[in-house]
Amino acid sequence: MENTSVIVALIAGILSFLSPCVFPLIPAYVSHLTGSFVQDNRVNVEKKLLMMRSISFILGFSVIFVAMGASASYIGQLFNGNRDLVGKISGLLIIVFGLQMAGVLTLRFLMFEKKWVTTDHSKKGNASSFILGLAFGSGWTPCVGLALSSILLLAGSTDTLYSGMFLLFVYSIGLGLPFLILSFMITRSLGILKKINRWLPTLSILNGWILVVMGLLLFTGNLQKISAYLAQFSTFSY
Repeated sequence: MENTSVIVALIAGILSFLSPCVFPLIPAYVSHLTGSFVQDNRVNVEKKLLMMRSISFILGFSVIFVAMGASASYIGQLFNGNRDLVGKISGLLIIVFGLQMAGVLTLRFLMFEKKWVTTDHSKKGNASSFILGLAFGSGWTPCVGLALSSILLLAGSTDTLYSGMFLLFVYSIGLGLPFLILSFMITRSLGILKKINRWLPTLSILNGWILVVMGLLLFTGNLQKISAYLAQFSTFSY
């Protein structure tokens, strides 16, 4: 697997977490998971409960993403004889998604939205948090869906099924770890949300242009060349 693709998948996961679709709603997610409430400018919840519910939630959406990666890779293998064509089409689509995220394009058909509805989780356990993670991974809001779709296109251009699954696993790490860290931070103070909130529009634009560059590299075939160059500095392979 290309080292560059793995790095971009991780960055896309982190920036997806910091998108306007997800980041401002973290207190709401934590409240749904734990049945907690906001008091004295912080989320009042037991740390052990928060840890277990958050991990279950992250595992839930990770399962969905890895399954998506496997499906994308499998479909890509069906067109193995036309690998160059698949790469160019995927590259063009990623460029379009990136331009949409950066605000250069405003294509209405890319602004679809799926919403998930939850009930009171205060009397439920880790299983309900896992199911909530499954629902969260299945019903994305628009700006995160563009990043996810781009990583799925990269997964479709990988050489093996496991490479595509690993790519989405890395994306899940990029999304899940910041979620876990911030969940604990807001139990101390919600002030961190206000400080980071002001940077969200800039981060969304940055995410978009990263995808544009990735799409161009994939379309021109330079992605493998850059990855081959970076591989000589790597101590392990994928």
